[in-house]
Amino acid sequence: MNSQDVILGMLMERSLSGYEIKQLFEELFSYFYSSSYGTIYPMLHRMEKEELLTKENVPQDGKPNKIVYTITENGRKQFSSYLDSPLEADSLKSDFLMRLYFGRFVGYDKVIVWLKQVQQHTEKQLEQLNKKYTLYKDQIHPTQNICIQIGIKEYSAKLEIIREGLEQMEQLEQEARG
Repeated sequence: MNSQDVILGMLMERSLSGYEIKQLFEELFSYFYSSSYGTIYPMLHRMEKEELLTKENVPQDGKPNKIVYTITENGRKQFSSYLDSPLEADSLKSDFLMRLYFGRFVGYDKVIVWLKQVQQHTEKQLEQLNKKYTLYKDQIHPTQNICIQIGIKEYSAKLEIIREGLEQMEQLEQEARG
């Protein structure tokens, strides 16, 4: 899976502007796919050259023209090939987990700070995902529902483990102080 596959999937539903594609990457897909803003527009340009999508310059009253991208038949075939390809293993790259793994080389106080930071961030992500789910649950496809439920369960499990880890680290820190 790459950004091209994700963009083609977005365009399968409807034509979108570059800004709308960027928003979907930031707001919806950020929970399970990471793509930088700087890769989106070069990717769209390359996909247009490869005839996977077309772009249309749409005039707007009182605003700059909007460029809208639409998937082509070649793009539909490419996206279908992606969906038919074997599943790739999920990959996890986490600075937090790497630091936590090597946490024995810092004091308990530092590990507690990391755990609290990630706890706060994860609580915020879970809250945002729950809000989006509440807003859209009656409008989404069952496959999208499963995807969101997996995200909610993963965030909830992560928070439970962090809470347990915080208790353990705080207790160890107290014991170390005497």
